[in-house]
Amino acid sequence: MAFAAWHVPVRLATGAFILHAGLNKRQADAETAQQLHGFASTAYPQVGDLPPDRFAQLLSTGEIAVGTALLAPIVPTAVAGAALTAFGGGLAGLYLKGPGLREEGSLKPTQQGTAIAKDVWLLAIGAALLLDSIGGSGHRKRTARRAKA
Repeated sequence: MAFAAWHVPVRLATGAFILHAGLNKRQADAETAQQLHGFASTAYPQVGDLPPDRFAQLLSTGEIAVGTALLAPIVPTAVAGAALTAFGGGLAGLYLKGPGLREEGSLKPTQQGTAIAKDVWLLAIGAALLLDSIGGSGHRKRTARRAKA
């Protein structure tokens, strides 16, 4: 399936943002690695088994891979959308499971949770790319029907 025009700005902006974040974590110092590891461990206890520096490297590599997939036009939108959906889902899990990020009994973020709650946009963008690539946009379907008529 060909790129839909609306995929281009979405993939460029999102991909550049995530790639930048991954590259910045590539040289994370011990304190930063410890903070990332500690935060992730509260939501995903299995992460606790990894050394903080190893976790930071894996996170960096994952972000670089997702950002690159979004930026590379040779990567099909379904693949890039699936990668972004998985990544955004992981961030949504951090928000939902992390202590002190939401008001008691609510999805509404606390002041500390706002920085993580905004990552729901990454999940939504990934899902939109994935759904569009799987089901095709209504516009393309209508255009194809008109061309056949």
